[in-house]
Amino acid sequence: MKVLVVGGGGREHAIVWALSKSPKVTQLYCAPGNGGIAALAECVPIKATDVEAMVNWAVKNAMDFVVVAPDDPLALGMVDALEAAGIPAFGPRANAAVIEASKVFSKHLMTKYHIPTAKYQAFTELDAALDYIRREGAPIVVKADGLALGKGVVVAQTVSEAEEAARAMMADGKFGAAGARVVVEECMTGPEVTVLCFSDGEHLVPMPSSRDHKRAFDGDSGPNTGGMGAISPAPGYTPVLAAQCMEEIFLPTIAALKAEGRPFQGVLYFGLMLTPQGPKVVEYNARFGDPECQAVLSLLESDLMDIFLACRAGTLDQADIRWRDGSACCLVLASGGYPAKYQTGYPISGLDQAGETATVFHAGTRRAENGAILTSGGRVLGVTAVGDTLASAIDSAYRSASHVSFQDMHFRTDIGWTF
Repeated sequence: MKVLVVGGGGREHAIVWALSKSPKVTQLYCAPGNGGIAALAECVPIKATDVEAMVNWAVKNAMDFVVVAPDDPLALGMVDALEAAGIPAFGPRANAAVIEASKVFSKHLMTKYHIPTAKYQAFTELDAALDYIRREGAPIVVKADGLALGKGVVVAQTVSEAEEAARAMMADGKFGAAGARVVVEECMTGPEVTVLCFSDGEHLVPMPSSRDHKRAFDGDSGPNTGGMGAISPAPGYTPVLAAQCMEEIFLPTIAALKAEGRPFQGVLYFGLMLTPQGPKVVEYNARFGDPECQAVLSLLESDLMDIFLACRAGTLDQADIRWRDGSACCLVLASGGYPAKYQTGYPISGLDQAGETATVFHAGTRRAENGAILTSGGRVLGVTAVGDTLASAIDSAYRSASHVSFQDMHFRTDIGWTF
């Protein structure tokens, strides 16, 4: 099969890496790809959000299958457009991807179908949002309705901080149209867990749980990022909790989307908070999380292409899905200054040495004309290691990352230890 993966980050590198091991995949492409992906797939210089160009290229080059990995092209209807052009695709259609593209939609869906989540109100008028914030008090959470690169959530510790967040989103246009509407919700407490699930629209199969570390600095301090590292499975996510989440959250969500005429085929991401009142949904994503994807797929023993095909065919309940025992840790090496302003274009050294004991997934890199790998983004690399225990996986990831260097490199030193 000729397979195209859409995207160019660490998540897409992990997907390409897993697909490259499938005997069904004979030719592998990635658009736009990055410096690391280029070692496994032919990179195609098309922006992931350019639906028309992507579909035209896939048709012209006779792709047998396309994997749409990032949130923006899913929300823009790339899967719909590919299917209309006769090319099978993995990922939800736009009317199902809205579960991530609109937090207002997802909160209303959870309320309608009694899926546990935080108390909330949605607003289109700034004054009404400010009144609600003052009435409820802090801590409180302010979320941009639309897609904001994982940065549209502010967990405000004071009323003034929440007011500032609402003004930045609704009045100052910090996230453009994505922040024209906001959700203001209660601040839940408890450990966070991510559970990625394969779905064919009817059936659902959870992957090993994971835990992302969103804050930029040690001790879960500093601004939110797209993710500074992840571990899998997540400590504390017991079989009893997993069964409860399946019954109260996972299956009801798939059934709700189907009942709304929005059957979900692809990967549905459940961001959960294990509150004193039980597990509740923090957020949904309509695709693999990043960097959770790198940790979780490192534990997969089955053929990922077979799973993708089963999701599209509606036969997920018959798929062979196996995971290795043990744990995985993904450590993100970021540009200095991320998630705020940062510089790029710096050469990266030590990649071969790190790759001897871990898998180094590239997120923000490019290959120079002389073959050197240069930084090109905020999150640059995801050094991912597996081990028989969580401690050994964490240790291996950090030991491997110690070989890597580039100017102003920044990473957290407590991935896997801060819960």
